[in-house]
Amino acid sequence: MTKQPTGKTTTMNFEAFDTEIPTLGQAKVPTPIPKYAMVDRHGRVIEKSFVSDTDRVAVHDSLDYLESLAPGEPPLAMELAGPRSQIYFDPSKVHCAVVTCGGLCPGTNDVIRALVLELYHLYGVRHIYGVRYGFQGFIPKYGHDLVDLTPEAVANIHIFGGTVLSTSRGPQDTGEIVDALDRINIRILFLIGGDGTLRAASEICKEITRRELRIGVIVIPKTIDNDIALVSRSFGFDTAVEVATEAIHAAHTEAIGSPNGIGLVKLMGRFSGFIAATATLALREVNYVLIPEADFDLDGEGGLLANLEERLKQRRHALIVVGEGAGERYFTEENRERDPSGNLKPGNIGHFLQDEIKVYFKKRNLEVNLKYIDPSYLIRSRPANYNDRIYCGFLGQNAVHAGMAGKTAMLVSRWHSHYVHIPIQAAVDRRKEVELDSPLWRSVIESTGQPPLKNL
Repeated sequence: MTKQPTGKTTTMNFEAFDTEIPTLGQAKVPTPIPKYAMVDRHGRVIEKSFVSDTDRVAVHDSLDYLESLAPGEPPLAMELAGPRSQIYFDPSKVHCAVVTCGGLCPGTNDVIRALVLELYHLYGVRHIYGVRYGFQGFIPKYGHDLVDLTPEAVANIHIFGGTVLSTSRGPQDTGEIVDALDRINIRILFLIGGDGTLRAASEICKEITRRELRIGVIVIPKTIDNDIALVSRSFGFDTAVEVATEAIHAAHTEAIGSPNGIGLVKLMGRFSGFIAATATLALREVNYVLIPEADFDLDGEGGLLANLEERLKQRRHALIVVGEGAGERYFTEENRERDPSGNLKPGNIGHFLQDEIKVYFKKRNLEVNLKYIDPSYLIRSRPANYNDRIYCGFLGQNAVHAGMAGKTAMLVSRWHSHYVHIPIQAAVDRRKEVELDSPLWRSVIESTGQPPLKNL
């Protein structure tokens, strides 16, 4: 493995991390991607160029960061994604597998389709398998068969929501997963999943390394919540915001349609409020936005309920959007469930607020008409919109380029308008959240006009 300069820094509060991308070995196979010349309208010949491992994209582009560097210190930078002139695997012999894990997300089928078409048509790979039902598909006791993924098999899957490979949650034995990869001669594993999949992929890579196997692991990050670190936007997020705005519009229509009408919409976002914040800005009809990153009080003069009462007195209607992970301090560990992976689920903030609002106004003998909408499953199961569909194509293509070049233990990301390679560990070690002093959240506050909702 060749270690690239990482430009680590600890000044100006810019966090340093290792940007090295592991490789399975030296890439010695000439790429089958044809070299051809293109001629622009001025008659100039432009040759198709390949990407080098020394091509980098800066992690931070602020002037403060650049000025914080010591003389001669290279900036923290990530490896640029794209096709290499030399690849590691022989396309005629390599076996690839694709697996989808975690919850449903718009665009998953588009990524599967992009992976297969790129492997088959551009590189000439003929051994591409789909693993059914997530990591369960590797474990013999479940009895899930592999699926042959051909261009014909994926021709029309992008018009459907969900995943044609199906999915599952919960951990599986890492040793058994690697046993299966070795047994069926898989040399590149493409994983489509979120934070739980990233953690599992990290463990799989460690086991592969321990056994000294030559198996590449490439992750295409999937999370509607848009909360994976070092990923500017995760696929499915754009579609999720689009559908969320439909729910917000419906709740607003309900709220203004009756005296003291309250629309309450719960949107996805266990740890990060990007969907709630972005969907709010898309319509600018929302009066209160509650997200996991911002604490709020229910009671007291500065709390939500008193503010809501004053809002109804003045305008006779109100619209509240809440991210599913907001208000976690109102729930104890005892009244929260765990998911199949053993992680605590967020408390049901939507139902909690619904009950608290009704009780509050009943005590004041004020009649309210509250309509609660949770569009989560409508969002998860939607096909991707055109913007996500295009994005999924780029992610799939660049994942294939990385896998065929012998890269491993990495995910494909878009950063500063470039596609880049991110070490799995760098993404696992942190989470992306809405910064309360960011332009995004400041714009939300300006749009809604909401106060801090705290008894300061």
